[in-house]
Amino acid sequence: MKIRFLGAAKTVTGSFFLVETEKIRFAVDCGLFQGPKSIQERNYLDFSIDPVSIDFLLLTHAHIDHIGLIPKLCKKGFRGTIYCSHATEELASILLPDSGYIQESEIERKNRKLKRSDQALLEPIYTVEDSLQCLPQFRSLNMDEIIGLAPGIEVRLRDAGHILGSCIVEIWVEEAGEKTKLVFSGDLGNNDQPIVKDPAVIESADYLIVESTYGDRLHPQIGERNQQLKEVIDETMGKGGNLIIPAFAVERTQDLLYDLLKLHNQGELDPGIEIYIDSPLAIATTEIFLKHTEYFDDRTRQFIEQHSNPLKLLNLQYSRTQEDSMRLNLKKRNCIIISASGMCEAGRIKHHLKHNLWRPESTVLIVGYQAEGTLGRKLLDGEKTVHIHGEKIAVKADIRSIEAYSAHADRNKLIEWAQGIVTPLRGIFIIHGEDEAQRSLAADLQEKTNSPVYIPEWLEEFELEPGRLILHHFDVSPTQSLAMEKTIMAEKAYLDLSQRLHSLFRENWQKGDYDKIIESLQKIEQAGVL
Repeated sequence: MKIRFLGAAKTVTGSFFLVETEKIRFAVDCGLFQGPKSIQERNYLDFSIDPVSIDFLLLTHAHIDHIGLIPKLCKKGFRGTIYCSHATEELASILLPDSGYIQESEIERKNRKLKRSDQALLEPIYTVEDSLQCLPQFRSLNMDEIIGLAPGIEVRLRDAGHILGSCIVEIWVEEAGEKTKLVFSGDLGNNDQPIVKDPAVIESADYLIVESTYGDRLHPQIGERNQQLKEVIDETMGKGGNLIIPAFAVERTQDLLYDLLKLHNQGELDPGIEIYIDSPLAIATTEIFLKHTEYFDDRTRQFIEQHSNPLKLLNLQYSRTQEDSMRLNLKKRNCIIISASGMCEAGRIKHHLKHNLWRPESTVLIVGYQAEGTLGRKLLDGEKTVHIHGEKIAVKADIRSIEAYSAHADRNKLIEWAQGIVTPLRGIFIIHGEDEAQRSLAADLQEKTNSPVYIPEWLEEFELEPGRLILHHFDVSPTQSLAMEKTIMAEKAYLDLSQRLHSLFRENWQKGDYDKIIESLQKIEQAGVL
């Protein structure tokens, strides 16, 4: 049996993992790459494997960095079944067409500029129609049931506690009369997180493929976030500005509404504050949330049962149309605007940032992970100017963050969850994280579990045999291999240079800084990028 890491290897986004047995080839997730341009460009590359050859696809959850390349996979010939939870299937049915719309819109905007300069026009990664074409291939599975999907392959979905319908995927593969168990963590959530249940405890595995988004840090207590949210609201309204919250349409928007409801019920939210959900996607996903209460924890389910439509308790308004959204640009004070996308890379949030970032009385509140290279990350890193829709915008608004909103387990939770596996692990693969987070978690897991730990490179393949693990280099032509090596080298040099420059903006220049930057540029040049 072999496993190949086609995404989320030494980066957070683009989850895509290929498992190949003697008779079957299947994949886990097929997500969009997000972040720096060098990472995003992978979305436009041909798949390194033939999509036609994949028998079926398993999904951990509906975030775009886990499902966002499925329309492209199907467009290129994948005809297998896409297995996931009931909620993931419903969420994907609205998230994928929305992603297709974003791809079309972004390319249309870029092509207008290219056409004016008489340059070749671009094609979108996929379209709305491509997204709709792949939806009939989805088939939902019940949670906690072991199901045979192919000869010698059984699967069980367990609750990951990350977002609605998110799953840990347990896979049993039988070859030559011996069973091997793979466990994909997906994105693990926190314990005691409102709305969703806690992550399921997994007691056995041979190989563990685990995320590491926050593998090098600890989160504040979740209970503190309500008070922090109240403080940000009070300060912003006191200054006479707007509170702009970039939020993922799935889970984060609903978490915010849950906390605003709590503040309302406790009499701590000024009833005169106007609250807007400016994201058709978030509105649609909220309706799916209210439909799938079987995924809720006990506290949230009881609250829903007491209030048939709890959102009516808030002074909440939905901006469904583009005209509704544009009217919000006239609102200068006393508003909370929650809009997508969560990393500020696309969607209506960019318009709200454009109209509020330059205003010192307004606040932008970051409540989710921001991948390197995204607009949200630039704001968190303290950049004084940013570019939105080709226009230079001064950053004078207060930029705040509340880490307790993270839907990802922190370092301690990841270690605790992995230690719940009581059987000896033949290998742990660290994925879905930036370099420092991965290396930190790898060292901790090596010490705590006494198991071999690996941090795969992008496109790296491992051969898994009963009782041992063999590193197997992907069999590509010399030209492809050299291109892959150069790409990885360039990305590492680019990230190193980027991190160094960011640190220099926050501190005084030191002796040797110039030489280090020149050295990084030379590495990129050697990789054939400059």
